[in-house]
Amino acid sequence: MQLTDKQLEVMEADGHVLVTGGPGSGKTTISILKAARIAEQYLRPGQKVLFLSFARATVSRVLEAIEYEQKIPPDQKRHIDVETYHSFFWRILKAHGYLIGLPRRLSILTPPGEAIALSEIRSGFPARNLTDEQKTARKADEEAERGRLATTDGRVCFAFFASYIGDILHGSERIRKLLATMYPVIILDEFQDTNAEQWRVVQALGKFSTLVSLADPEQRIYDWIGADPQRLNHFREAFAPTEVDLSTDNHRSAGTDIAVFGNDILKGKFRQEPYVGVQIYDYPPNADQAFSVLVTTIYKARKRLVEAGIKDWSLAILVPTKKMTRLVSDALRQPPAGMTEVPHSAIIEMEAAILGAEIMALLLQPAADGHHFDQLIDLMCSFFQGKGGDEPTQAALKEAAGIRKAYQELRACQAAGKAVRQNSILVNVLAVYEQTRTLILTGDPDKDWRAVRRILEAGACRRLQEVADEVRNIRILDRGTQLRQALSQDWRDNGRYLRALSITRQAFIQDHFSTNARPETGVVVMNMHKAKGKQFDEVIVFEGWPIRRKAKVLYNPDRIVRLNSRDEIDDQSRQNFRVSVTRGKRQTTILTPQGDPCVLLVPERGV
Repeated sequence: MQLTDKQLEVMEADGHVLVTGGPGSGKTTISILKAARIAEQYLRPGQKVLFLSFARATVSRVLEAIEYEQKIPPDQKRHIDVETYHSFFWRILKAHGYLIGLPRRLSILTPPGEAIALSEIRSGFPARNLTDEQKTARKADEEAERGRLATTDGRVCFAFFASYIGDILHGSERIRKLLATMYPVIILDEFQDTNAEQWRVVQALGKFSTLVSLADPEQRIYDWIGADPQRLNHFREAFAPTEVDLSTDNHRSAGTDIAVFGNDILKGKFRQEPYVGVQIYDYPPNADQAFSVLVTTIYKARKRLVEAGIKDWSLAILVPTKKMTRLVSDALRQPPAGMTEVPHSAIIEMEAAILGAEIMALLLQPAADGHHFDQLIDLMCSFFQGKGGDEPTQAALKEAAGIRKAYQELRACQAAGKAVRQNSILVNVLAVYEQTRTLILTGDPDKDWRAVRRILEAGACRRLQEVADEVRNIRILDRGTQLRQALSQDWRDNGRYLRALSITRQAFIQDHFSTNARPETGVVVMNMHKAKGKQFDEVIVFEGWPIRRKAKVLYNPDRIVRLNSRDEIDDQSRQNFRVSVTRGKRQTTILTPQGDPCVLLVPERGV
């Protein structure tokens, strides 16, 4: 690789370093090469360079670059650790959490588990339109319960990791020195997104370790969880680093104007001549025609990539909202006007999918102990309590309460020797459950999983139909994954899936920390926020359209800017759009509705 003068500056810099630059400017690549040189020339036996990132996608990309792209010798590779912040923090917490009063035995309170644990508190507040006082009260109640779960039960949620690690490191110079001995150099990816608790950890790490911070000042899209626009100044004041600006470099989409267009989004000012590699099309603002245009655009992009001979090509469909991820995924499965289905994967919010997977896993297990149906009821209640994550609906919480009440009534009827009411919500649950009990399993986890899902999909219980729909996009059973292997081993050991539920739960926890994920290939649909840290051969950004009655806009959902209103434009929306646009390496296509195009694409008057 031919290094630029600025990249050579990074390689030669001593002490703390701050490397800034836009998407594709080479920050990550040069940090990997610097890590390799440090591993070769400066580390003592047992020491390593630590690379930390927020996103598992970035971790996977870094590992791939180390393995394949940069041809780093094996001896140097062994001295570079690449982790997410969460996995690094968890290792410290398990070893030293007792120093700050946590139990010796700790477990992770996963996001779905956290949603279930906090559902009772959240059910006491309106689902939306909370007053400022209600928001403050709910937040205080939630924080208190999270603290109680950690200190009393040893169940620690991800949101508390950084806070606890900060307490441990600031409270113990010995542990800070121990970490510095292990990791004399630490590379911090996406540093601009650190919140106050994470910054406190970085301050402690920098006491004895050398820090290399990688940051894009214009890519701060996590203000809502505490990222501070002054964070780079904080780093400058605390560590007086050598600074290198790579903002004029573009290695990801070289030969195109994608990065230039992304920067112009931030300015709200666009040039007259076309941007090479950027296409903007409008579509008729109704569902059938909008999705028809999307599907034909995908056909054309897919054809370009195949004809270009790109191995393992990737095409991302980026949308503004969680809801639209599902709408687009459904439309690609069954396109309008008899168009051909688009094979794809969808990256969805995982709470409902994980909780649904637990139900699926239980239904694979034999009903051997007399409490199998009881467990199903518990898992169904948990599904509705936790499927909304941080934003549960009152309808879902009432659904959980209704299932629990119906179950108590069922048990009372059974104890009295009476039949359950014919209009009980559990009649259909029982009917579908009995169907799963008659299913003959094969020992092939993928076939058996699909067979159970088909029963739920075709059954008379709409609640279990919803479960089947939620687990449709789970890719964890892909061949070679840990869950598939563990379920297969369970069958070989026992002749049945004796531990399917516990295996599934553990697999999702391990998957959160996994660094083995390969970058997405083929067509993939995801929320724009989830694209951070990723890159694709091509990107299609697709937003929603206004709902009109008699030419009047009644509602404008699923837009890149809320309601597509100029009054709602802020730095966050511009940065999020820029991040999405600049994920593309070869081409980015933007689809926006006719008559009401994205306001970020319309220059302000006088600009």
